[in-house]
Amino acid sequence: MEEKSWIVTIAGFDFDATVCMMVLLACLIIFGFVMYCSRNLQLKPTGKQNFLEWIIDFVKGILKGNLPGKEVNNYHLLAFTMFLFVLVSNILGLVTKIGIHNTQGEEISFWKSPTADPLVTLTLATLVILLTNYFGVEKFGGKGYFDHSFAQPAKFLMPVKLMEEFTNVLTLGLRLYGNIYAGEVLLTLISSKLAVNGPVSFVLAIPLEMIWIGFSIFIGGIQAYVFVTLSMVYLSHKVATEH
Repeated sequence: MEEKSWIVTIAGFDFDATVCMMVLLACLIIFGFVMYCSRNLQLKPTGKQNFLEWIIDFVKGILKGNLPGKEVNNYHLLAFTMFLFVLVSNILGLVTKIGIHNTQGEEISFWKSPTADPLVTLTLATLVILLTNYFGVEKFGGKGYFDHSFAQPAKFLMPVKLMEEFTNVLTLGLRLYGNIYAGEVLLTLISSKLAVNGPVSFVLAIPLEMIWIGFSIFIGGIQAYVFVTLSMVYLSHKVATEH
């Protein structure tokens, strides 16, 4: 049985409504979480505020390990937002499974992790690379940035440097997609192959599902960390005065 997204056609263009809804849901969850944890801020944080500040400090630690100290505060909000979005998007598909079967025997999915779609992860990766180049131009100017990023240490390496921009998009996006997609596929296989073969299989499926969900949450967190870390590494190559 093949699983597909809900496709909506508007003005001759096809839109993946499932992915659009899940991206919007991820944004709403992050907005609600930050708003809830940041209400009634206190000088000495406790409870929900303490948890939010722990995430902020965790992300700041990623930046400190990859960017010069004076640049950390400039890009902290970007990294914090990126980390939360990738993390929430990674684990959304583990919450539940919602879908219907059409007349062709295909399952139309209405709920999945946005990052289990290659278009989403490659779009995120493209935005990261475009932003790193933009910040580099903003800091050094057009000519200074070009010399800094593509003509060093030697001009004959320029084609390799330019090609590296495209390979960075592919590696950054496909690494995230592959890990999250594989986790969701295995989770679906466990539930579909075991839970429908009788009560014994159903009982066995429950602990297997719980174990795999826990492992997938761990992998989702690791992938969010890796995505932000690599993004900051790419950024450091563009804005740091020394490589």
